[in-house]
Amino acid sequence: MFDRGLTSHFDELDIFVSRKVNDPASIQSLINKTGRAIVPKRLFERPHPHFLRWHRDNCFKH
Repeated sequence: MFDRGLTSHFDELDIFVSRKVNDPASIQSLINKTGRAIVPKRLFERPHPHFLRWHRDNCFKH
């Protein structure tokens, strides 16, 4: 879903779903209860805010 631009992340790793999704309830059911991505413990494994912003600007379907 992320690769298809149907979901994305804010810099704080909150997950949000595109309005273009046909069945948002199904996607919401796959997201953990906090609504945030599970963050790797090691900093170098975490997504960089620059690339999250790029994804929101270039891939995410608003």
